[in-house]
Amino acid sequence: MIRTEHIRLRTRGHADIHDLTPRLESLLQEAGVSEGLLTVFTPSSTSAVTTIEYEDGALDDLRRTLDRIAPPDDVYVHNERWGDGNGHAHIRAALLKPSLSIPVHAGQMTLGTWQQVVFIDFDVRARQRTLVIQILGETN
Repeated sequence: MIRTEHIRLRTRGHADIHDLTPRLESLLQEAGVSEGLLTVFTPSSTSAVTTIEYEDGALDDLRRTLDRIAPPDDVYVHNERWGDGNGHAHIRAALLKPSLSIPVHAGQMTLGTWQQVVFIDFDVRARQRTLVIQILGETN
């Protein structure tokens, strides 16, 4: 069985982080998959999907670390060419990646105790984002 779903988000940009875990769990239950794989994909070059403990301190630490790795105020050739000021967003998205696949066992995502699936929008403005979710596997 293969099932494709979408999650729509309104984001604020500037490393706006959304916990996807409850919505993914709900989609997985609706699909009725007992063993398989759940994939989350963002069709965007300025956002990413990853895992982290969805806790204010860890989220702030991630944002500060990304500010050091790809500072918004650095010089980016992309910004010079297009003038949109989001060169750092492209770099951050490339480092964290646009998708994540999670094994499903006994009808549950095999996440660690403190591990949540998050979407991060790095762009410099608010956006409407649509994530693609694919669930593959054996049904109950």
